[in-house]
This record gives sequence, C-alpha cells and structure tokens, in this order.
Amino acid sequence: MPPLLIIAAALAVLFILGAGIALVMTSGQTAVDERMEQFVSTTVGVNLPESVDTVDGPDMADRLDKVLSRRNMFEPIKERISRADAKLRVTEYIFLVFICGGLGGFLGYVLPQQNSWVLAIVGILVGLRVPRFYVRTMAKRRMQAFDGQLSDTLNLWVNALRSGYSVLQSMEAIATELPAPVSVEFERVVQEVRLGLSVEQALANMYRRVPSEDLDLVITAVNIQREVGGNLAEVLDTISFTIRERVRIKGEIRTLTAQGRVSGWIISLLPIALGFVLFLINPEYVSELWVREDPWIFPQIIPCGWVVIGFSLMMIGAGAYAISKIVNIEV
Repeated sequence: MPPLLIIAAALAVLFILGAGIALVMTSGQTAVDERMEQFVSTTVGVNLPESVDTVDGPDMADRLDKVLSRRNMFEPIKERISRADAKLRVTEYIFLVFICGGLGGFLGYVLPQQNSWVLAIVGILVGLRVPRFYVRTMAKRRMQAFDGQLSDTLNLWVNALRSGYSVLQSMEAIATELPAPVSVEFERVVQEVRLGLSVEQALANMYRRVPSEDLDLVITAVNIQREVGGNLAEVLDTISFTIRERVRIKGEIRTLTAQGRVSGWIISLLPIALGFVLFLINPEYVSELWVREDPWIFPQIIPCGWVVIGFSLMMIGAGAYAISKIVNIEV
C-alpha cells in the first residue's frame, strides 16, 4: 500500500472521528429536553411553541434524529439506548457505529506486515459490533443495579404509603431519597404523570426501559390495586420479602457455581496462553500458521493456518458458552 494512500486514509479516519466527537459534544446539552418535548408533542398531544424547538434553530443532528424517529426499523436502537441511559440520540449512535467500523477496517488492513483485505473485513465487522456491545453492557449493569436497589425501594414505598402518602407522592419520595438508577426512573414516571399520562402508562414505559422480572411483579400489583382496590402497602411488603429471598438464593447459587465458572475461564484461556508461550519460545515454528505459502484453502486467498486458528477460536468460544450456560442457574 503506498505511503501517500495510508496517510490520506488516516487523515480521513481522523476527520470522521473528530466530526463524531464534535457531534456528540454539541448535542448533549438538551437531550432530555428534546426527548421530553417529543414525548409531549406526540403522546400527550400538547403543542409547544415553535421557539421551544431549539434556541439557535435545529441543527443537522436534530433533523436527522426526527426523521429516523419516525422509522419503525430504528425502534430497537432507541430501546437499547434508553435501557442503557446513554446520552446519545439515534443519529449519534449510527454515526459512532460507522466510525468504529471504518476504524476497525483501517486498522485491520494497515497493522499487519502484509496488507490483507480479509483482516480489513474482519476489522469492519468487529468495529460495527463495538458500540452495540458497549450499550448492551451498560444496559445490563444498569438493570443489575436497579434490581439491587428494588428491595430498598419497596421498603421506602411501603413506609411512605403507611404514613399517608399517595402512590404518586410515594414515587416522588423514592426519586428524592434513593440514588440512581432507581431515582432517575421514578423521577421520569412522576414527570410523565404530570405531563398527562396515567400511572399505568408511565409504569409501563419504565418497564420498557428496565425490563426486570421483579419490577414487572411490582407494576402488576400497583395496576391491580388501582383497578380493584386493596392494601397496596401489604402487597408491596410481601413482594419486597420475596425479592430479598430471591436475591439471597441467587447469592448462594453464585457461590456454589463459582468453581465451575473459574474452571470455564481457565479451560478457555489455557490454549490461547499456551499458543502465546510457544510463540515466545519459537516464533518461527508458530509463524508458519499465517505465512502466505502453500497449502492454500482457496487459490492464493486464505492460508491453511488461518483456518486452523479460526476453527480453534470457534471451538474455544463454543466451549466457554456451553460452560457458562451450565453454571448459569436461573431463580
């Protein structure tokens, strides 16, 4: 690859990366206001003045986001972003996906000693998955934190109801007293109710953002109480006890299966570590796997060693996945 072409490609990647960072930095200041404005105008039916749109006029990111928000195909992206509570819009997320894909393809093509389009394609595929993996990881951590705080949330809710608070006032107390992410979610519920939604609809929106089984049980109890009546404090107290027992049982199961999880990690990483040690001891012997010499799987395309490495990694991944499923016991 000519050096001039490498420099041009590097400058193009840096330009795209800088544009993406600038787009993210300039659009984060009114993300909540824009979402609430869209919520009010589309769900409740209240028409806001045109001056509320933006102070300086809508930028390109705003226009693209409004266009993409009308497409049903982008609903899963919006749902993933909301579950992770990421300060991103749909356009920003898509832009970051293309940036990571282009950067991964560029690095996969340039970094090896001999430029390879196969590695470039692999780098593009890996780069495209990086933003989704990050958002999914953040959403999983957020839901785990929410489940960990749910028992304390129910205790505060029960005490507020027994003190004479209404359901909405109890949720306001939860939003004020408890830390995130519980406080953030209940604050959104209170804001949506004040904007005109019913409590049932606001709680359903919260469940879409935090799809927790324990939260579903709580929401079902609240909806039934609002329809047929009853002592909501006693019901929530019982649910809180059930959740605490479930958390205790999960902790015991996690302790009992700790040895299996560690064994799975060791068995999965041992072949990779052994290959790295062999490469340090005798690099010429191991490097035969990726040297562009005979034999070839396809004519002058893929050396046989690459297929061996790929198949080995696939088998290691399959074994690690099987072990994780065995030791993962649902309660």
